[in-house]
Amino acid sequence: MAHLALRGGSPVRTEPFHPWPVFDDRDKQALIQELEAGRWGIGSPSIEAFEKRFAGFCQARHAVACTNGTDAIYIALQALGIGAGDEVILPPYTFMATAVAVFMANAIPVFADIDPVTYNIDPESAAAQVTPRAKAIIPVHIAGNPADMDGILALAQKHNLKVIEDAAQAHGAAWKGRRVGALGDCGTFSFQSSKNLASGEGGAIVTNEDGLAERLRSFTNCGRVRNGLWYEHHEVAGNHRLGGFQAALLLAGLERVEEQMKRREENVCYLTGLLNSVGGVTLAGTHAGTTRHAYHLGILQYHQEEFKGLPKKRFIEAMQKEGIDCSSGYIPLYEFHFFRHLAEKLSTYKALYEGRVNYRSGICPVCERVCAEEAVWLTQNVFLGSKKDMEDIAEAVRKIKTYVDEAL
Repeated sequence: MAHLALRGGSPVRTEPFHPWPVFDDRDKQALIQELEAGRWGIGSPSIEAFEKRFAGFCQARHAVACTNGTDAIYIALQALGIGAGDEVILPPYTFMATAVAVFMANAIPVFADIDPVTYNIDPESAAAQVTPRAKAIIPVHIAGNPADMDGILALAQKHNLKVIEDAAQAHGAAWKGRRVGALGDCGTFSFQSSKNLASGEGGAIVTNEDGLAERLRSFTNCGRVRNGLWYEHHEVAGNHRLGGFQAALLLAGLERVEEQMKRREENVCYLTGLLNSVGGVTLAGTHAGTTRHAYHLGILQYHQEEFKGLPKKRFIEAMQKEGIDCSSGYIPLYEFHFFRHLAEKLSTYKALYEGRVNYRSGICPVCERVCAEEAVWLTQNVFLGSKKDMEDIAEAVRKIKTYVDEAL
């Protein structure tokens, strides 16, 4: 008789994990108030109130709300003067928006490999990618886990690079006691439905620089400037403004963020101890400077040698059959179709395919190994549940390890 659900046995769990998004009467009242106020877009008091509160949450002087996380990076690049032919260094272990925003600015994405413990950009690999054309670096705080900002900022200072923190997954994460986002020149956030602070769609850019904040606002608002005329446009810029209903939801969501962060931290700590007892699966590590992890994802490091060489894909399939919501996560960005085929057709990027920069397999071997063999994702809502949920995850791992021959 089979033990693993993969082979017809009884699964560890059948009930779903904690639902997401989370909402209550505060959200409903906020939306009704916004509706009745009658100013649903520019001029909505909810937008201004959210920008002020989110800046405070991020320990930043300014926050500029916008349409989404992709546009946030694009706006930041524009405001910092990054454009055609400029090289922007970033990790390939991130959502495609990090690189797409660089393409949108007519700049060139250049990939640096990732750290094998944290899965964040490796400053030493990034240093090897610096050329005279490099103008910026985008560290991604992947999964809510802060990148090595000491290493990144030192590299940026040495080579006069602008630093845009991609903090789309890192609301509330902290490096040496300071929340991520405004450690570099600016930081970008997403409020898409899956994010720890969500409004369906939405984004924001934070900064401590007054002049940069004004430029960010201009590029978000059709090139207008503060105190200018309505049809006075100083920059070639689009409309990337956040709506009032999204701002209302975000204000309500901010009231729950701290409580939810604590719950995730408690559950991750508990799960870590359980997994350490089982062996074969660990949580991705953090840098020494990390003082808070946001846990948008709990990235498990799967060690297939402890499962008789069971491939990661098969391990994930077995976990899913046991009732554990998990997935494989990213592939290296440069392996996507739009890098291999679309980019080479754009005249702006012809230089890429003349050997100066390439997007061929093998350029970031750590990232490629992590994607193919190691990383297994648990989403943030899983960590909003009970200790029993954590015990089920560990039990599923133990069960697969014990009866791995059935999976093989």
